[in-house]
Amino acid sequence: MWMRLAWPSRTYHSCAQLLLRALNQCVSCYPSLRFACHRTRFYGLAKGYLEVPRFIRKSALPRALVLTLVLALSFPPQLAFARDDKMTFIRDAEIEHYLRTLGNPIFRAAGLDPTSISLLMIQNADLNAFVAGGMNIFFYTGLLQASETPEQLQGVIAHETGHIAGGHLSRGSKAMRDASAQAIIGMLAGVAIGAASGRGDIAVGTIGGAQSVAERGLMGFSRAQESSADAAAMRFLDSTGQSSQGLLDFMKKLAGQDILPVDRQVEYVRTHPLSQDRVGSIEHHLQTRADLSGKKLEASFQNMHERMKAKLLGYMQPQTALLRYTDKDPRVPARYARAIALYRTSQLQRALVIMETLLKEEPDNPFFIELKAQMLFENARVAEAVDLYKKAVTLQPDSALLRVSYAHALLENKGDVDLVLQHLTEANRLEARDAQTWRFLAAAWTRKGEITKDMKYQGLVSYALAEESLANGKDKTAGQYAERALKSLPKGSPYWLRAQDIKINVENDAKD
Repeated sequence: MWMRLAWPSRTYHSCAQLLLRALNQCVSCYPSLRFACHRTRFYGLAKGYLEVPRFIRKSALPRALVLTLVLALSFPPQLAFARDDKMTFIRDAEIEHYLRTLGNPIFRAAGLDPTSISLLMIQNADLNAFVAGGMNIFFYTGLLQASETPEQLQGVIAHETGHIAGGHLSRGSKAMRDASAQAIIGMLAGVAIGAASGRGDIAVGTIGGAQSVAERGLMGFSRAQESSADAAAMRFLDSTGQSSQGLLDFMKKLAGQDILPVDRQVEYVRTHPLSQDRVGSIEHHLQTRADLSGKKLEASFQNMHERMKAKLLGYMQPQTALLRYTDKDPRVPARYARAIALYRTSQLQRALVIMETLLKEEPDNPFFIELKAQMLFENARVAEAVDLYKKAVTLQPDSALLRVSYAHALLENKGDVDLVLQHLTEANRLEARDAQTWRFLAAAWTRKGEITKDMKYQGLVSYALAEESLANGKDKTAGQYAERALKSLPKGSPYWLRAQDIKINVENDAKD
């Protein structure tokens, strides 16, 4: 299943209060900046306009740094993510499965629980990957498409895992306190100038200058962290019996980027300072591990990698995919990309013909089956899609996304509500923070209540909506739904206790 989760339209929360706290944090740390902060008039702009994902607010990042991120997120492409297509989260069961297959051995080698690490994709053509908000690794689709081999992508995963294992998030947030303050004041000045003149480009230019000053002050510390993450990545790869050649090859792809002006560097180099010393260290390590020289992952990984790239191109650039992968190209990735591109350009019948040829060759490929099911479901052929989703779940039972898709199709087809609840409950166990799962649970419990006339389901619906609101960062709404749930659910029951936790946590957060 392919989903585009546009941020902030779905996964967001208002951060007006957060901005006020960030400004106060900045003032408390730097009293001399009190006048500048209070003269910004940024409080009004905060209301209803700037929003950040919940994981940022709940992370160990200092509030001053959060404000820096929030302000950066509200301006056009040269600054982090823009509000439209520059911060679009996407979900795909097949690609996430591939990333996890690459990552799990690395996570275990690092002594980390693979289930505690989230792998997330952002639709963005820039080349970048980063860790944020705890144990979350983000991949830009630009990096996924630019990686040439699974070994390169695994090298990136190993490096980002090195940041997690090294505790660089918490240490970095402390080290960045001064630099964040510099960037904040520069940004606030830029916003004030831009707002007064009506020219956003002035604000962007001023903010960019402030960030450059801040980055220069941090470069020494950041390079040390990058070298540490490289060393950890090489240890993890050694432990799994894999060569670090892929990591080196990826670094070499970035050769020369560090000498370019910042605004011309790829995003990965701006967030991961590169140096010849780092490249030299990896080359030296490879010389000491001659036993792993030339060691590559199994051929199946290269197949998964090529299909990932083909799938991304087919979905995000269907016209380009149709030009690149002609109908004379018999390779599976080529036909896969064409099927997706045809489907995305409203040529369903031609897409289904290609899918039939793919399924004839690989009848038990759950992701081919899922794609055909999605094509049918989105074209009102729900009953056919239900059977296909059922088969896909049977073949890939540990995929929460597939279970949610199957449950959704069952709901639309007026299927067995108990079966819907069974799959949504299991999906929630596999991936507890997914807002969509809770929304469908609310719908399923609503239907169950209509069938049984049992009033307890009203409480379950309110509870599910509280969880959905919480996952979307809407704390106030979550608290309201939790309060309703507490009035209807049996006191002391598991769901009642969880609703009580939500209500208490929301109230405590409001007091902070």
